[in-house]
Amino acid sequence: MILRKSMCLLLFLAALSFVKAQEIPVKYSLGENYSDRYKFSTMLSIDADDTNHTVIVRTYYGGMPLRPKGHFIELYDADLNLIEDYNNKYAGQYMVDGFIKNGQLYLLELKYDDERLAYQYVIHHSPIGAFNFTERILLSFPSKEVANPLAVNKYNRKFGNGFSTAVHFNKEKTAFGITVQHRQGKDEKYSMYVFGTDLKKQIEYDFTSQSQEKNYAFENIEVSKDLKTVYFMGKAFFKQKRFEAKDRRFQYELVRVTNEGHQIQEFADAGRYPESLKPLLLGTDLVVLGFYADRKDKRYNGLVHFKLNPKNLAINSKKYNPFSSQFMEDKFGREVDAQIKNLIFKDVHITPQNNIIFSAEEYFVTSGKESGTGREVDKFHYNDIVCAKLTANGDMEWARNINKTEVTQGDASYASYSTYGDGEEMYFFINSGENPQKLSKERIRFKQGYSRNPNLFVIKMDASGNLSHKKLIDDKDVRLPIMVSRPLRDLANDQLLFYAKRGTKKQLVRVGFTGASISPSK
Repeated sequence: MILRKSMCLLLFLAALSFVKAQEIPVKYSLGENYSDRYKFSTMLSIDADDTNHTVIVRTYYGGMPLRPKGHFIELYDADLNLIEDYNNKYAGQYMVDGFIKNGQLYLLELKYDDERLAYQYVIHHSPIGAFNFTERILLSFPSKEVANPLAVNKYNRKFGNGFSTAVHFNKEKTAFGITVQHRQGKDEKYSMYVFGTDLKKQIEYDFTSQSQEKNYAFENIEVSKDLKTVYFMGKAFFKQKRFEAKDRRFQYELVRVTNEGHQIQEFADAGRYPESLKPLLLGTDLVVLGFYADRKDKRYNGLVHFKLNPKNLAINSKKYNPFSSQFMEDKFGREVDAQIKNLIFKDVHITPQNNIIFSAEEYFVTSGKESGTGREVDKFHYNDIVCAKLTANGDMEWARNINKTEVTQGDASYASYSTYGDGEEMYFFINSGENPQKLSKERIRFKQGYSRNPNLFVIKMDASGNLSHKKLIDDKDVRLPIMVSRPLRDLANDQLLFYAKRGTKKQLVRVGFTGASISPSK
């Protein structure tokens, strides 16, 4: 009798899980599986033009050891058909990103000019569909050549090599900011720039006076709609201050910059240590979201919400929301004094009710010896997802943790996750092994698949913070790994476009929500 009851309970739970999975209104369609001439490549950019064509730019590699050899450009129509490709045989030195504006494809590069002894930001541009690249120098800085001038890792910056620069695009990709720390004679200079993606320079500002006492490592930006004001958010590292062994050597600061001047707001409340902050312009409000710690050891204790005056950066309100017992149970199985750290902001969705759904990921880097060669290699870890819903006033309605473990030494496009906000709900798309690992109660963990074709899962977070999930694409349906963290979001049609590739095969995958005109094949 007990056995029969247990079996009935298991069948009921399985049926309930199945019903919940069916409530996820997501479908997909597949483009043709094409052959590709470049076995080794990474995606530089994916974007769409005004005619609903998708443009994918890949850096391809050759030789031994592998080196960048050029950029392969693919043009797809609205039905996912490959209609044209172009081989741009210029490899470039430090390719930053690609974007589309007014029928032109732009590739942004940082390179060193040996004749002028200067670093230059260069734009390579061409009409889409009639590819013929020309170049234009945006900025030039006299400097000696240094190792790693481009601050690719925005969360672990190093200073003092004589030249360091970073590029930040806003979410809408209507503008990008460039910061440059460099030497001019015996003096150290710090310069800030903002360009629209039409390449018009909107802001040029000398930030040198402020950088005399601190090194600034900005992590993200927000730009006003007229592109005349930029907000840089990041860590300010103290240069001269003495520290105890456990002291934090930095504080988060928000810097508002126009051509006329700058203002700074420090986030340094006594006993509160903000982490991974992100500025947002929401209507007439300037909001800063992120995490905070109660101690100096970077253990996160909850989420923080600041509302600021966008003109002078005065803080009008602040809310510190500790993690709930539900969140701690999600992550650890029980409420414990455990470590929550290394959270990196990923995305934010503003709902029709002006609520804020905030997403972050547990990201860190470790080093070790490569088996067989003994080489020192970096391993990039993309673990748990944190999602929280805040009201417009900053009160936390709920916070949930999605258990996930991934590690990669290569192309990060296949790791991490992407999100899509729909109404009051948030959807997460991740690659995972065949079956999520059951931990305890309702807790499961998505694990990196051991097969070469991981499955694509979709996780739904509803308006109340309830979780459900389903396998959206089986590895038998799409026999290529999907670049899950590099989608093209089509907000107008409630769709995402993913690129799948391995070796000499490639395919596009379109994912849409109920009501989207997707012509699903599955």
